[in-house]
Amino acid sequence: MAKRVFLIVLDSCGCGALPDAAKFGDEGTHTIRSCYDSGKLHIPNLSGMGLFNIDGIGCGTPAESPSAAFGKCAERSAGKDTTTGHWEIAGLISDIPMKTYPDGFPQEVLDRLRAATGREILCNLPYSGTQVIQDYGRAHMETGALIVYTSADSVLQIAAHEDIIPVPELYKICEQAREIMQGEYAVGRIIARPFVGEYPSFKRTANRHDYSVSPFAPTMLDAIRAAGQQVISVGKIQDVFNGQGITEGNRTVSNDDGMGKTIQIAARDFEGLCFVNLVEFDSVYGHRRDPLGYTAALNTFDAQLGALLPQLRDDDLLILTADHGCDPTAHGTDHTREYIPVLMYGKQVAPQDIGTRGSFADIGQTVCKWLGVDASALAGGSIL
Repeated sequence: MAKRVFLIVLDSCGCGALPDAAKFGDEGTHTIRSCYDSGKLHIPNLSGMGLFNIDGIGCGTPAESPSAAFGKCAERSAGKDTTTGHWEIAGLISDIPMKTYPDGFPQEVLDRLRAATGREILCNLPYSGTQVIQDYGRAHMETGALIVYTSADSVLQIAAHEDIIPVPELYKICEQAREIMQGEYAVGRIIARPFVGEYPSFKRTANRHDYSVSPFAPTMLDAIRAAGQQVISVGKIQDVFNGQGITEGNRTVSNDDGMGKTIQIAARDFEGLCFVNLVEFDSVYGHRRDPLGYTAALNTFDAQLGALLPQLRDDDLLILTADHGCDPTAHGTDHTREYIPVLMYGKQVAPQDIGTRGSFADIGQTVCKWLGVDASALAGGSIL
């Protein structure tokens, strides 16, 4: 029987501050504990697998007989953003952090963007994505100027009302921005942020689209594809890797949509990897510092996990993990520098404590080992 791996990233679901978190202003952060402290967390499937058995997690009741292998991974890369985290999971260590713009983008970038698009620019500051449309949305609708902003991550984001700049046009603008933001100005991602509504009730839509830089070297996705197996992405995985190494992409509009598509894929015959990102933990709840919303989303995911587990076959491996933290009770609105949990489940997986791993890249090595794919060119070591 063909072997399959389902690798699901609960985007931003970190499990405690890394030893160097203070360098990032993130000392004491802990995304999962903040949800547990809400008193509303109900995740029997994750708990039964051993989530609260992870060394140092510091919350919850450990399972007496965990059903999965459990542990956590430290990040070796110099960052705490989506691209860096996913690339490290896939075997690439980013020793040099991606460029950020805490004071906004330089004038040359803005001039080139104006020339390419024929539109003026509003904001040009680090900003909350929901607040920026409240503060600049009316001016944008009156003038047609682009709302350009950034964050603590290596991103250039462009917000536009769908009635003023139709989504296909916004995507083209972001493609132009991607061409500009190369070389000395390169950022990890250009993000289209469409919104709708009337002031003061503007609301972002599910038509977000990310334009990433390509990985600087081959990843586990390339290795699996080169071995003749499938790499099926669900959610923003295709964007994060700029399509590199992916054989089939499935876009999603929500966590629910992502899990629905994953359950459908589990019913199919394929050999290889199904790589899933559930972005709403991060984008809707973490960045907006909404611990009750984050907790409710985890509860919903846990129930959906209960629907996925019976679909798994004897030779399947399920890995649940994250890509960074985004503690919904921390100051600010940015990601937090945390360990990521690792739960490995399957009929051939012996439940045990896998301890604290030295790199996210151990996950990619484990995926390749399970699938019988050569990963000798990648960082990390297989947990198997």
